[in-house]
Amino acid sequence: MRAPLAVTMGEPAGIGGEITVLAWRKLREEGPVFFAVDDPARLRALGAPVQSIRSPGEAALYFPKALPVLPISLAVPATPGRPDLRNARAVIDSIAYAVRLAKEKSAAGVVTNPIHKATLYAAGFDFPGHTEFLGALTGVSNPVMMLVNPFLRVVPVTIHVPLRRAIETLSANMIVAAATIAGHALRRDFGIAKPRLAVAGLNPHAGEGGSLGDEEQRIIAPAIAALRERGFDVSGPHPADTMFTATRRTRYDVAICHYHDQALIPLKTLDVAQGVNVTVGLPIVRTSPDHGTALDIAGKGEADPASLIAAIRLAAAIAQERGANDHETVAAGRER
Repeated sequence: MRAPLAVTMGEPAGIGGEITVLAWRKLREEGPVFFAVDDPARLRALGAPVQSIRSPGEAALYFPKALPVLPISLAVPATPGRPDLRNARAVIDSIAYAVRLAKEKSAAGVVTNPIHKATLYAAGFDFPGHTEFLGALTGVSNPVMMLVNPFLRVVPVTIHVPLRRAIETLSANMIVAAATIAGHALRRDFGIAKPRLAVAGLNPHAGEGGSLGDEEQRIIAPAIAALRERGFDVSGPHPADTMFTATRRTRYDVAICHYHDQALIPLKTLDVAQGVNVTVGLPIVRTSPDHGTALDIAGKGEADPASLIAAIRLAAAIAQERGANDHETVAAGRER
């Protein structure tokens, strides 16, 4: 990986700054190299030696001895546990700046610290969350969230919507679109040549032949048939109460789920500390720790950087995998 990764500010009143500093202390000797798009003063106050940089290319030079930071100034000093509306613009700008650098190839990818959505909404933020904002910044209309830990990969077809609306709006086309993007990402980003997709049922016992709900027959089965026509190795619909057991997990590479908690509960139960959120279908690499701002423990020295470290390492691995695949594609084109 030639370019460094960009790590965004996240909510300044949360644990983002703390885990960024802790991640740098863990990775400064072995890498991957990253720089923070953040306020140098607040990171310095958290006990890190900080080096302001003017471009990502300087990050590797300073990384072993100081946390490289591309400066984004907060409007007011952050108070742990108390988000301030005046700092919302800096949070948004940090994400946009990091994405621009990734689009320009100055950064190998973007790792986003958790944001406090309610504060951003109050400041006029028009997107449900990171995923949708990243899509707008990169010109992608349907980015897909994939959650990853050492035991499981899951994709929720519907994301940040109320459960009632998720069920009402679920369609075969939505399932096919999300699963197709996930399948291509497993090939390009994870190096899985023939990914196996398992599609969950929506109702108890996957509908029990229609007696406990007919969405499996009306929506999910047609989606599976369409995915098979596209050449995917896909199975289902599987009862969601059994498809995440240790034995069943060995039979697929990603579980396609239909609403947020159906995907995230098994993943976080298996290993929340190593959980990583990956946005697939983007032209850039983006990962994030699979937890929130943790306002309740911010500033108390209790923050665990494991998920952010996992997100940084996975972003570097995906960037390297993409680089290898893109190189092979160019080479094959030259041979033809």
